[in-house]
Amino acid sequence: MNKSKVYFTKNITSNNLIKLYDLLGVKLSGNVAVKVHSGEKGNQNYLHPEFLKEIIEYVNGTVVECNTAYAGARNTTEKHKQLLNDHEWTKYFKVDLLDAEEPDLVLDIPNGKILKENYLGKNIVNYDSMLVISHFKGHPMGGYGGALKQLSIGCASSRGKAWIHSAGLTLDQFTLWDNLPEQDKFLEAMADAAESVHNYFKNKIVYINIMANLSVDCDCCSKAEDPCMKDVGILISTDPIAIDQACIDLVYNSTDPGKNHLIKRIERQNGIHTIEAASLLDFGSRDYELIEII
Repeated sequence: MNKSKVYFTKNITSNNLIKLYDLLGVKLSGNVAVKVHSGEKGNQNYLHPEFLKEIIEYVNGTVVECNTAYAGARNTTEKHKQLLNDHEWTKYFKVDLLDAEEPDLVLDIPNGKILKENYLGKNIVNYDSMLVISHFKGHPMGGYGGALKQLSIGCASSRGKAWIHSAGLTLDQFTLWDNLPEQDKFLEAMADAAESVHNYFKNKIVYINIMANLSVDCDCCSKAEDPCMKDVGILISTDPIAIDQACIDLVYNSTDPGKNHLIKRIERQNGIHTIEAASLLDFGSRDYELIEII
């Protein structure tokens, strides 16, 4: 079996996002959704729209997001639209809040270990292909956040986020925190949900992971820790499992002493188990070839 190709550069520039996309050789066509993280109000680490402007325009994409399932500036359509405006996403791009209105799109997950269905913002049906741009960093609940989290939690509606976080116990964001499962079930639920979105777009999906502002906290935190290690680079692949595994390996193999703080967060939450669970679903591989571009 051929290894999944992951292209990598240490130079984090807007132009290199386009360079890597061209090297990958997959041209996203039709109506292209670009999944980003809009950044919680007060967060200082999220990827800003001006940095992503060139690549989003290059693929002629529409920025897409979904509401959250926890208190903050993004858990209702009204508040999230205001935040998208405040963070200037609407200044540069067409923006589609996929779950602005119900009902959700429900995807079946026949071979899911924890979840048998996934709830997405219904507007996703309007897109032919997807570019998933993930800010790789730590995460308070998942251990780390990368492509698999963007596919699962990121693309899920508010109700879908509650469904994944509770491992299929509730769709209600207000009762979610009374229904939290054991950690590995949550991680396995993320893997199940990620598979459903990846398979929905089949071979019309590309993943970019940007290893910058490497905090132990997610962009969903209004008060995130400052980065604990130096920026690493940009990666791109058609395999969400391979690209996340490559990012994990780059952290562990780094000579930056600040990596220990991030690794502690990843291991405390058993973050690698999301990759383990996803690989068993066979929609990607942990076996990859890292192709570094100068």
